[in-house]
Amino acid sequence: MHRRMTITLDEAVYEGLYRTVGKRRISQFIEDLVRPHVLDTNLDDGYRDMAADSEREAEALEWCNALAKDMANETR
Repeated sequence: MHRRMTITLDEAVYEGLYRTVGKRRISQFIEDLVRPHVLDTNLDDGYRDMAADSEREAEALEWCNALAKDMANETR
């Protein structure tokens, strides 16, 4: 979902944006510049990389299954 907001820019900056990226592309240009500074995508990228490592995922699954067996023994 997109939200509308009003910002104030120096006239020279606005003219430069208009000239460089075009009137209909200014919002997307600003969003692309701001996004990495306000959203922590590094964590998402790290999780994506870990999930793509099939050997690591197999080891993690093995560890989880062993832990579940240990916990099952604790409740008895």
